[in-house]
Order: sequence, then structure tokens, then C-alpha cells
Amino acid sequence: MFLTISTTGNQERPATDLGFLLHKHPDKAQTFSTSHGTAHVLYPEASVERCTAALLLEVDPVALVRRGKGKGRGGSPDSALAQYVNDRPYAASSLLAVALSTVFKTALQGVCSARPERAAAPLPLRVEVPALPARGGAELVAKLFAPLGWTTVSAQPVPLDEQFPQWGDSRYVQLVLEGELRLADALRQLYVLLPVLDDSKHYWVAPDEVDKLLRAGEGWLAEHPEQKLITSRYLARRWSLTRQAMERLELVRLAEADDLEVEEIDNAVDETTDTDERPVPLAVQRRDAILRALDAAGASRVLDLGCGQGQLVQALLKNVKFTEIVGVDVSMRALTIASRRLKIDRLGERQAERVKLMQGSLTYTDKRLTGYDAAVLSEVVEHLDLPRLPALEYAVFGSARPRTVLVTTPNVEYNVRWESLPAGHVRHGDHRFEWTRAEFRAWAERVAARHGYGVEFVPVGPDDPEVGPPTQMAVFTRTTQDKPGDGRDKQGRRDGRSEQTTPQDEKEAKAA
Repeated sequence: MFLTISTTGNQERPATDLGFLLHKHPDKAQTFSTSHGTAHVLYPEASVERCTAALLLEVDPVALVRRGKGKGRGGSPDSALAQYVNDRPYAASSLLAVALSTVFKTALQGVCSARPERAAAPLPLRVEVPALPARGGAELVAKLFAPLGWTTVSAQPVPLDEQFPQWGDSRYVQLVLEGELRLADALRQLYVLLPVLDDSKHYWVAPDEVDKLLRAGEGWLAEHPEQKLITSRYLARRWSLTRQAMERLELVRLAEADDLEVEEIDNAVDETTDTDERPVPLAVQRRDAILRALDAAGASRVLDLGCGQGQLVQALLKNVKFTEIVGVDVSMRALTIASRRLKIDRLGERQAERVKLMQGSLTYTDKRLTGYDAAVLSEVVEHLDLPRLPALEYAVFGSARPRTVLVTTPNVEYNVRWESLPAGHVRHGDHRFEWTRAEFRAWAERVAARHGYGVEFVPVGPDDPEVGPPTQMAVFTRTTQDKPGDGRDKQGRRDGRSEQTTPQDEKEAKAA
């Protein structure tokens, strides 16, 4: 990927002063190592009248795969499709932004002891980026750069194939910026806005990213009309970090309006006491609701079906009322992480007897799952393709038949309340669907009627009067006893004569 910065000058103020400001000599080609490849700085032209510095970043695809966080919130969608076939080595992104901050660190700070007056003054600059991903198109590029003092903002769409114009344009643009700005301001704007336009980062966005954003955005971000979009995208749509950044930017704006320091107006809270009530994460509220429902059902032997990394199993293990806890998941990697989380190899004998982790698919009947008081399917059903749901229904409600079954799933109606969730998107990339309250109720009532269960519905999280709660939970309670001769004993366990699926079983499964 490639970026050039050009300026013009005269005998009194030669353009080659750009080399002093960037701290890179025009007569040398220099190389710098980055975490994901090699950055080169060279000068295609360097004269009194015109000087151009070029930053060329060669991305190491192996390092990108090994060190990148890959698929997930804030990860590159292209890398999610194929780790080794993507646009990362060619299109300007957070990789180039990190290279900018690494190679031109001192220039970003506006420091130049050799030419301090040039560092403090605006320069006639021209910035070119041949291939820039622009999620939002040329219109968004103009909205982001035009308010920052650039007199020319050109974002020419790059065609998918010049030989086939009927295919239309790609999501990439050729960016050209022209105007008189301080070099440090221009570099800081690029550092922030390159990953914002790509709407992706190649690394995990940690809380210290808020400080990086505020440092790079000093002097321009607090008053930017697209401040909210910039902040949200830069912080990978992490709502808590975005809110924190927005609050701090508002303080900056108020301080600048009153010609005060931020510390002078941010003094309403005694720092020795913490009076802020932090919101309880939805995952914690969901586990608490499940524990309350299990306690109300009087369950002591519990299945966590689709246990993932073992968070619920860990919570169950802390309560001595639950005498037997079994976590089931199809992923051995998830079970390995759950085992480390629970420290199973260090548990005492009594604790170790209470918990078991085992691999299994929830779409197949499994004799090991019969005879339990309760089963929990927490945020599981939405990860299955809809045609596979009847198999899960029969495996849990028709074969295992615990007295109580708890099912939680996202309420898609509540998604409009998530500021960080783009419209029309589900909450997780692996969700095959998300139900409305009416759809979930219809499914649960149909399953309950078919398999001899009653069902009640419990909201989890704040119950919005318009769109309902963020999570919906169905509590199934078995209302019918198993018929004699169906291959189950009094506790609901299958006997040895009925391990195979009966014709009636197959008929029920097909009907589901």
C-alpha cells in the first residue's frame, strides 16, 4: 500500500524542508520494520520548487494471519472470508495508519528542532492515496475531509475492471487532498480517518484506543460534524469506548468554548469516591436470570447445552444446590477453554465429582443427556440453520426430556437500541437468524404443545415498552408423564431396549 505527501516551495522556503519536518532525509531511502511487514520511505522528487515523500508498506501476509485478530467485531471482513486472499496488502487501512504513526512519530507530534517555524506554520500540501477502501463511498470521504480545511477533496471511484465498465465501481477510491495545513495536523487526520473509512482494524481495540483517538483528534475532532461516526468506527463500534470518548470530547468542546482547561470544568466529582453506577453487562443479567429460574424449578442436576467457554458452568459450580453439572459443546476448542476456566485439573475431589464437560452435537439424540432436572440452551438456537432446529427440538424435548428447559435468544426488535450495531445486522456474525418476540413465542408454544411441556416467557435486561427486552427467555416445564413402553424409565431415561430411534420418533421429528 502506498501514500505520498507533496509540498511546493521557493528559494526562501525550499520544498525540501519537508525532509526536516518528517525527519527523513530526501537523499536516502530508509526501511523500517513494523509488526505486520516493512515500511519504506523514499523521495520520488526533491527540489527547491517541489518535494514528494512516499510511504510504501509491504505487508507480510503470514504475520498478518498470525498476529491479526481475524474475524470478529472490528476485524477485517475480507480476512474473515479468506485469510490469505484479501485486500490488506494493497488498500490503505489501519495497517497504513499504524505505519504512519511508527515511521513519522515525531512529525505527528509537530516537533522539529531544525525548522520549528516551518512545523508550526501551514504548508501547501498534496496527499495522494491510490487505493483507499471507502465504506460510504466518495460522499463520505468528502464529509470527513472537507470540514478539516482541505480546499480540494477528490475521491475518484476505482472501477472493478477497466475493461468491463458495465461491472461498475469497486468500494475503493483514489484519494487526493490539497490545501494549506500544518503537516502534523494532516498526518493526525490521516491516522484517524484511514481506518474509519475502511471501517475495520487489524488489531483488537482496547481501552487505550480512546486516548490515541483523543491525542490524534486534538484541535479538530471535538468540532467535527461527523464526530459520532468517526468515534464509533475508529473504536470498532465498541459502545462503551465510544461513549467514553464522546463524553471526553464534549468536555474538550466546552473547555475550548469558555477558553478554559478541561481540568477546570471537569471537577464536579470527588476523585476519591466512585459514585458512578456501572451498568450490569447483559451477559451477567442473562446468567442471573437463568440461575433464578433454575432455583425456582428446584433443579439440582443441570445440563448446559452449548456451554461454549464455560461461563454458566462456572456460575453453577459456585452454588452447592447444583449437585451435578454437565457442559456439552460440539467444539473441542471451546471445551478446552472451559476446562482451563474451571481449573478442572485443580479442583478438589468433591468439586470434580459435580462437574463434567463432554463433546456432543445437540442435533442428535444422546442417551447421556437423559434423566436430568433441567437443561439450558443459552444463546444457542440462533446459531443453527433453521432446517436443523427440528432435530435439536427432538433431541432435547423428545429424547432427553428434562423436567425444565430454559431457552434464551436475542430479541431482534431490540437491535435498534444498540447504537453500535449497523441497521439490518444481527448481533453476532454466526447468528443464522434472530427472532422477534412474536416469532419466538410462536416457536416455543409449538414445541411445548408437541412434546408435552408448558411454557412461560421471561424478559431479560431492560424491558423497553416499545421493542421489549434485549434477551427473551422461555421456561419450559414438562406437564405430561412419558407413556409406558416408550423406552423410558420413571425418571425419563431410556432403557437398553430403546436406544434406536423408533418409527414414532422419526414421525415426530419429521413433523417438527
